[in-house]
Order: sequence, then C-alpha cells, then structure tokens
Amino acid sequence: MKERIKRTIIDYIYITIGAALTALSTALFLNPAKLAPGGISGISTIIYHLTGWNLGLIMLVLSIPIYIFGLLLFGKEYGLSTLVGSILLSVFTMIWNKLFGYDGILDYSRDISYWLSSLYGGIIAGVGIGLVMRSGSNTGGTDILAQALAKYAHLPQGSSLMIVDGFVILGSAFIFGIESALYSVVVVILTSIIIDKFVMILGTGYAKTVYIISKDLNQIGTYIVTDLDRSGTVISAKGFFSNENKPMLMTVVPNQDIPKLVRAIKKIDPNAFTIIQETVHVLGEGYKSLSKVASSNDVTQTK
Repeated sequence: MKERIKRTIIDYIYITIGAALTALSTALFLNPAKLAPGGISGISTIIYHLTGWNLGLIMLVLSIPIYIFGLLLFGKEYGLSTLVGSILLSVFTMIWNKLFGYDGILDYSRDISYWLSSLYGGIIAGVGIGLVMRSGSNTGGTDILAQALAKYAHLPQGSSLMIVDGFVILGSAFIFGIESALYSVVVVILTSIIIDKFVMILGTGYAKTVYIISKDLNQIGTYIVTDLDRSGTVISAKGFFSNENKPMLMTVVPNQDIPKLVRAIKKIDPNAFTIIQETVHVLGEGYKSLSKVASSNDVTQTK
C-alpha cells in the first residue's frame, strides 16, 4: 500500500513538472513565434492568433470534451491522471503568460529568433511531454484522437499521431504561412527525439520487445491484451541451472506504454524475470507494413 502511494506521488510529480515545462515551451517560444507543431497547444496557438482569446483557457475548453471522448472510447485507460495533466497544462500556460506576456522573450524581427524558438521550444516540450509519459499518463488532447485513429484504422500509434499533428501543421501553413509550418516540423522532430530519450532510458526506438517469465504469466498476459490493447507469444523456455520448463511471454510494446507495463508486472509479480530490449522494426498488423520494409534496400534502418 505504501509503495503504491509512493508511486502515485512520484507519478503526479512527473505530471506536474512535465506539464509546467510543456506549457513553458508554448508560452515562451512556440506561441509567440506562431509555431503550431500539432497537439492541443498547436490548435490553441492558431485560435489565439485568430481571436486573441486567453491561450490557456482555449486549451482547457478544447481538452475537456476530447478527454470525455477518450473516457467513453477507452474507459479506465483515461483516468484521473490524464485529466490532471490536461488541466495542469492549461493552468501553467496561463501562469507563464501572466509572468512573461504573450510576446515571449525573443525579438521576432530577426530570423534567428524563429530558429531559437524551434530549438528551445522543441527541446523543452520534449522533456516535458517525456516526463508526463514516463508516469504512464499524457496531457490528453490530440493524443487521444491519435490513439482512437490507431485503434480503429489499425495504424501504428506513431503514424496516427503524425497524421493528426500533420493536419494541425497544415492548418498553420494556411494561417501563418509555409515558413511557420516548416519551423513547426523542426519542433516536432526535436520533440520526438527528446521524448524517446525520456520515455525510456533504453535507447531511441519507437517500441521495445519485452520477455517475461513469471508464475503469474496468464494475469500479466491478460493485462497486456485488455489494458494495453497488445498481444504476445508464449515461448517454451528451460532454466539452465534448474532444468525446469518455464513458459516465457514475448510482447512488443510502444515506448509510451513501457512504464505502464513495468508497473503492472511489479504489481502482479514483483519477482518476475523481465527483459526489455530495443526493437529496430516491428512489422505486421498494428505496426509498420511488411511490404514497405521489404522493398527497402536496408531493412535495418529505423526510419
């Protein structure tokens, strides 16, 4: 019980710091530079520059109905932590705007300021979002729409998020111009790189392969199927020293779900033997198309 309370407190610390940093990147760099690199922040930035309404309030108004949609669609997966993340992102945005104003800290009459905004905005957002994701949560918004697209269109989550964010960036091109959209793409790339470093410390791939040996393998497998919407393969294994036959579960999980899986394994069987390793490619339904990779000259490429 104490361990669970401790873990919950740590998770909410991650969420709070992560939301504060993500909001800082938007308020200090992205919104003043008219950069809309996807997400609720990007949509809110577009609306703010069209209407002049309070940026944090726009985020909140957009986030709540999307959160309710996610709750109806995915159930308990979108619990209190996601709602808290959405609210904190909006609140911190209001706080930073109150402290620094809406014009940021750079002189946008100079082109270098847009590059600096892309650089620092992308890095700070990546650290912030990565910290939130390490808690097993997110800040809601278009992440929910992307997961819905991934689930019903049978697309990889990374591709789904790229599609959703792509529409936001495309919209920004019409409102702010093509240069702004291209800067926004730079932000997305930087943010993705930083997130990969913060979601898990085990490399930069978009997914991990997990091998699990446990006395409660069926319960762990049920969690993977029902809560993570993933599957797995049971492999016959034999202990070298014990000479005992033991089933081993192999599953492939996107980076953002690794913290959830690790905590679930610890809760179900603290003594479970677990290996998590980098995965270069995951081919097949729900991931990258086999035909696309087969036509590539180098199937070891990660992009």
